[in-house]
Amino acid sequence: MAPFRMKTVSVDMFFDRDKVVREADKATRANLSKAGAFVRTAARSSIRKRKSISAPGSPPSSHTGLLRQIFFGWDSQSRTVVVGPMRLNQKIGNAPEALERGGISEIMTGPRRKRRRRRIRVHARPFMAPALKQEAPKFPGLWANSIK
Repeated sequence: MAPFRMKTVSVDMFFDRDKVVREADKATRANLSKAGAFVRTAARSSIRKRKSISAPGSPPSSHTGLLRQIFFGWDSQSRTVVVGPMRLNQKIGNAPEALERGGISEIMTGPRRKRRRRRIRVHARPFMAPALKQEAPKFPGLWANSIK
């Protein structure tokens, strides 16, 4: 019987750490931006533009269409995506936040010369949290084959 000879093969592998980190950062930004776009679309489509008031607990109605102006943006410092409605055209109150969680908001009432601030209680009409919950199952699939 012939003696068994083991053949050694040398493979030079080069692992470019900086390139891998860059590709991972690029994939993170792209995938989180897609996730933000999914949440934004779901939130926008849940808000109906109509004159009637929505029931507490259901997504709000947008009487003027301004509430449907929802944006998302990549924050490079914290490496996150922020999704939400823009602050409405007012100096007082916090309408989008009050609609999402419920609470107190301020409005202006009365004719122009006699306008006064008035505090009102707003019942929760969440639209961002349900949109995130609806779209969250899609997020893991975004990462499949994202680094090449």
